[in-house]
Amino acid sequence: MGPCLVTTDEIPDPYALAMAVRVNGEEWGRGTSADMHWKFEDCIAHVARSETLRAGEFFGSGTVGNGCGLEHMRFLRRGDLVELEVEKIGVLRNRVV
Repeated sequence: MGPCLVTTDEIPDPYALAMAVRVNGEEWGRGTSADMHWKFEDCIAHVARSETLRAGEFFGSGTVGNGCGLEHMRFLRRGDLVELEVEKIGVLRNRVV
């Protein structure tokens, strides 16, 4: 999870956001949230069929399309800097250790 939180009034359409993934400054993938295979509300509904959900639980969705190293046959190494950027939210930067 990143250091940024936004409220629903800050992002009128969460499925119209530009996204990018970079490793060591090199772009590995770019797309939009419109390309998500499953919307968050659908994921939550699916999980709620068999699990009790509690306030504050966290749901993640993976990376932007073509942002997975396996798709490029490239893999992260110790010291790599990974950046995930989402329009109107910001950039999450993490170094592989």
